[in-house]
Amino acid sequence: MTAHTAFAPSGVVASDAEKQHRRLVMMIFSVAIGVMVALTLYGADYYRLSQADRPFSPKHHLLKPGGAVGINLGVLGVLMLCGIFLYPLRKRWAWLQKQGNSKHWLDHHVVLGVVAPVCIAFHSSFKFHGLAGVAFWVMVGVSLSGLVGRYLYAQIPRQVATDELSLRIFHEVLERQRIIPQTDLRRLLHLPAPNQVSRRSAFAALGYMVGSDLARPFRVARLRLQVMGLGPTIHSLGGLLPPKNTQLEGVLSLARKQALLSRRVVFLSHAQQVFKLWHVVHRPFSYAFAVLALVHIFVAMLLGFF
Repeated sequence: MTAHTAFAPSGVVASDAEKQHRRLVMMIFSVAIGVMVALTLYGADYYRLSQADRPFSPKHHLLKPGGAVGINLGVLGVLMLCGIFLYPLRKRWAWLQKQGNSKHWLDHHVVLGVVAPVCIAFHSSFKFHGLAGVAFWVMVGVSLSGLVGRYLYAQIPRQVATDELSLRIFHEVLERQRIIPQTDLRRLLHLPAPNQVSRRSAFAALGYMVGSDLARPFRVARLRLQVMGLGPTIHSLGGLLPPKNTQLEGVLSLARKQALLSRRVVFLSHAQQVFKLWHVVHRPFSYAFAVLALVHIFVAMLLGFF
């Protein structure tokens, strides 16, 4: 049995629905990036002007916060913010809980949380003053903490028993493969012993998880280089990109999945501890931002900016 045709548990293989969800998320990000790049190229000369010089720019009537483009970006940002708060609402509304997948809702929550601050920044034409400026920087803090929360969410296994079964299957398959030396594979899969993990603080454990995620692509690249040699890996940026070697990539794919599952099981209690602490910080900032945003919108409407 070759590594790339080996049995993999259903919880590990992405379903068609999961692939469609990933494509949708990537499409949303791509459209958002395209729009922001277009706005940057078009308005770069305007955004570099001082506040006093902007009214004399021919683009001012479009790009100012109350302009044709600026106001629509503001409205779009507000709609995104409303979408962001659908995710916490879903946890309390039985009907919404039946709609879709919780993980997919969280992904869209994160996407909106990343895109909305950029949209609001263009709406404000990168001038952050007074209450609106405070609201914007609070929103940026909420967005960054949301990315941290999404990372922590991914570190907590949903079905420990299923993951442990998957680990045994992966171990058996990887023990039989002869493409990568076992000593090199063990270095890729290395984790501290459970008793060592228990002595670490929650934040030290989090630092280890982030560090291992950052180091893993380079460890995989080194394995590709060792197995294939320098010549074939030149076309894959020294092994950072997957080469056209399906057997090698099948083994590496299983090894990466085993490493991730093993780490999630070993660091489960620490990840849960940090995730609970993250909720204590993220929620108050989210609600504070919502209040500041509503006040800003009310003042803008009162003063006739809409």
